[in-house]
Amino acid sequence: MTRSVLLLRAVNVSGRNSVPMARLRDVLAAETDLEDVSTYIASGNIICETPTTPDAACTAVRKSIAAEFGVDTPVIHRRHAQLVASEKTQPFPDGEEKFVHAMFLERAGKAGALEALEERLQPGERLALVDDDLWIDYGSGGVHSTKLTKAVLDRALGVAGTARNLRTVRKLIELTA
Repeated sequence: MTRSVLLLRAVNVSGRNSVPMARLRDVLAAETDLEDVSTYIASGNIICETPTTPDAACTAVRKSIAAEFGVDTPVIHRRHAQLVASEKTQPFPDGEEKFVHAMFLERAGKAGALEALEERLQPGERLALVDDDLWIDYGSGGVHSTKLTKAVLDRALGVAGTARNLRTVRKLIELTA
């Protein structure tokens, strides 16, 4: 059986949108059909056997998180092979791991999204849409100096997504192998 990751958007260890990973694993074991569940770091990376119906699994996880933690967050599924293909085709091989991010989208973004986002780029930033992944190289300024905020990305793309830096993407590939 193959392995996958379910990516949560904008969850935290404490404070707003708090979803403690140890408790989340217990909840998912009790309330979903997911098998062999583990988590990686506190930003919401759920590793599991690939669900038979990924969309249904994402819906079940989202409902469980909302019921248990009071947090309504998109859940985005990627199989191991999808992660591998995404990392292999990422368009910024010369970028630094910590500054190159993949924003995994629920589905394709709306037409014209890339052009709208390019207008907001800071010097040194680059972006590219590859299938259902928006790759962003924040350059030496990093994510903290960008104008590509969550609100800007959501508005331009018209679809939910969640970002992970290239280092994390590579670790998720390892963990889902």
